Amino acid sequence: MPIFYECQRCTACCRWPGQVRLTDEEIARLAAFKGLSEHDFIQRFTRLTWDRGGLALGEQPDGACIFLEGENCAVQAVKPRQCREFPNLWNFPGFEKTCRALPQTVSEEEFARRLEQIKRTGSARANNP
Repeated sequence: MPIFYECQRCTACCRWPGQVRLTDEEIARLAAFKGLSEHDFIQRFTRLTWDRGGLALGEQPDGACIFLEGENCAVQAVKPRQCREFPNLWNFPGFEKTCRALPQTVSEEEFARRLEQIKRTGSARANNP
């Protein structure tokens, strides 16, 4: 039986060092959500990735995501794929020590359904908060 991690929106992942790579589609979606042109969005909210192979979300001075506002994501409705898919479709050894996602043993079918919902809506919760 697979383990599905139910995100509690603790924002620990929004505070970890690293980078959130952005696709062209994500840039367009985020820019539209913020009411900006793609050019203005890129100038204001992104930086080059470490390997200089693309763009990533910028960071606040303390290293937190540029879109973290207190305990909330300012772009929750359109957050990047990398954010939506953590920790179920990607994670790293020891993530459970900081992340407060609740592990749940679910059937293969339920696991697949929840992953598809994450890909589609950004949340495994039925009401997509």
